[in-house]
Amino acid sequence: MRQYTYPCPLRWADADSYGHINNALFLRYMEEARTRMFQELLSADEGSNRRNAFVVSRSVIDHRAPLHYRDEPVNVHVRVAGVSAATFELTYEICDADRKYAEASTSIVAYNLESERPRRLSVAERTFLSRFAAV
Repeated sequence: MRQYTYPCPLRWADADSYGHINNALFLRYMEEARTRMFQELLSADEGSNRRNAFVVSRSVIDHRAPLHYRDEPVNVHVRVAGVSAATFELTYEICDADRKYAEASTSIVAYNLESERPRRLSVAERTFLSRFAAV
């Protein structure tokens, strides 16, 4: 599978009193990776971005091991698991070379923020997504 990898920095404030990264912050790490992945696809024009937005409709996280605060970033691998007319599924692994901390997925809807309605994925968006899909 092809994937996008984001080396996500950990922040001191992300850790709980036990030194573990708080489980709710895994959603933020996934969002950071997804946002970085999509930066080249997003327009510099705010109006275009409002008409061609993406919203998360569902998130699922399976925690596998505690992630302790440290100076080194953790890898967030993102893959495209499926694409339909107006939605796509992303899968994530939050891990190091030797340990997996979480596996997750998000369902994403192509959305027009101005009309507040779903929209169809464009050809450019489908082409972009295909770069990170199973071969």
